[in-house]
Amino acid sequence: MGIGGAKVIVRTNLENLKDAMKQGNLPELASQIHHELDLLDRTTIDVAITGVSGAGKSSFVNAVRGVADSDEGAAATGVEQTTMEPEAYRHPTFPNVTVWDLPGIGTREFKANEYLKKFNFCSYDFFIIVAAERFTESDEMLASEIQKLKKKFYFVRTKVDTGLQAEKRKPNFSEEKTLQKIREYCCKNLTKVGGSAPRVFLISSWDLDKYDFPLLQETLLDDLNEMKRHALILALPSFSKEILQKKKAAMEDVLWRQAVASSYVEAFPVPHTTLKCNILNLVEIIRHYYKVFGLDDDSLHRLAKWVGKPVSVLRSAMQKSPVASEITEELVTNLLPKFLEMKMVADAVMSCLKTNLTYLPDGGRCFKTTFYLLKYLLNAIAEDAGNVWAKAAECEESQKTLADDLNDL
Repeated sequence: MGIGGAKVIVRTNLENLKDAMKQGNLPELASQIHHELDLLDRTTIDVAITGVSGAGKSSFVNAVRGVADSDEGAAATGVEQTTMEPEAYRHPTFPNVTVWDLPGIGTREFKANEYLKKFNFCSYDFFIIVAAERFTESDEMLASEIQKLKKKFYFVRTKVDTGLQAEKRKPNFSEEKTLQKIREYCCKNLTKVGGSAPRVFLISSWDLDKYDFPLLQETLLDDLNEMKRHALILALPSFSKEILQKKKAAMEDVLWRQAVASSYVEAFPVPHTTLKCNILNLVEIIRHYYKVFGLDDDSLHRLAKWVGKPVSVLRSAMQKSPVASEITEELVTNLLPKFLEMKMVADAVMSCLKTNLTYLPDGGRCFKTTFYLLKYLLNAIAEDAGNVWAKAAECEESQKTLADDLNDL
């Protein structure tokens, strides 16, 4: 979503706030806002990862959750069949998103014709069918049955990095041509067993920022409804500029509602100011931003372990925002007066949106202050998230480019 589109949405939402205030319905609006935000928080996603045994399903389950194979709570991996029953693996930060590791299809334990009967396929939002070399008749049969349920499915060819490594020994090696060859081979297999115009995503669980994983993310988001799309965006790894932009846009879409709730619902006087705000709610919102962008302490420790760097090195890339553990009631209470003093800036924000808030009880001071505070911190956290992931990738040039790009967000 572009800047212009975001302005239109915020302006429309503020006009709804204005209409509610004119009718004396602020309590009703506040109740509606709480309901909408609660629905977003409670929206669940259940993703099924399935395919032949030994295809790297469990490693993929761990990777998309930002968990190393050796971490506590990781899906068990191994050369033998390790998944005997559907195993639910909740996202470590957003537990409403669950990735299910289903047993491998086509083994002696799970024959293809019995597979669909044994597991409740209607309970999943979409399916990712995984193969390490080629897709089989069992995979196509599975896709056909999923299609009958009117569910979305996606073919993923894992361990692409291994295939590339083997090809590198050959003269005149070309990564682009090799990837195309792998893709065509997979599509040919699927077409042979009855598939029609299959789309295959080439993935490495060790390098999610490479190959087709970013494209897979985009495809999944495009195919989900609005509320489930919001939930998945929050849970996705933040390793690309595109995903960071989507996360930021998702937060901007609800920011005005968060500002209203923090300004006029269970609000108390802020010391040394004329403001009344719900400080606890503001603290919770800001901490949520850190989780969305992977900058909370737990997420940083997982990333540090994944890339083999000290947490302190990753934190050193955070130049714009405080560390998550510093977000306290005291800090937010001290920040609010500073943003209240930035009245001209806050007024400029509202002017940019082409609306005024004189109809609010305090002339909009609380709303403008909290809105700008949240907007400022959201921008800072989003920028720092790009810097941290660039630092994790150990690429100075890439780090500079991503940081410069994020300045334009």
